[in-house]
Amino acid sequence: MKLITAIIKPFKLQEVKEALVEAGVEGLTITEVKGYGRQKGHTEMYRGAEYSVDTLPKIKLDILVDDSNQDLVTKTIIKSANTGKIGDGKIFISNVEDVIRIRTSETGSAAI
Repeated sequence: MKLITAIIKPFKLQEVKEALVEAGVEGLTITEVKGYGRQKGHTEMYRGAEYSVDTLPKIKLDILVDDSNQDLVTKTIIKSANTGKIGDGKIFISNVEDVIRIRTSETGSAAI
């Protein structure tokens, strides 16, 4: 099993979520996060004063999939989250040893 973690722009959430549902993803965890990469934040004006924004709002998606679905899910995220501009995000893929559904004690793929 793989844990796919994607960091995307907030305004792309609905589009990515719809594409993942269409691709057959049955569950995901969504977290609002802040961070920066190569962008290193930006400056903004507020009531005539300029200030620096060091971190930018992003959305973090965590999706647990069977190994066979990894390519489908990552390609779906890339296609739906891509704007072609800096800050589109990243995808991290980690191995997951096991998963247990608390309600039924199912393990492995049956618990996804």
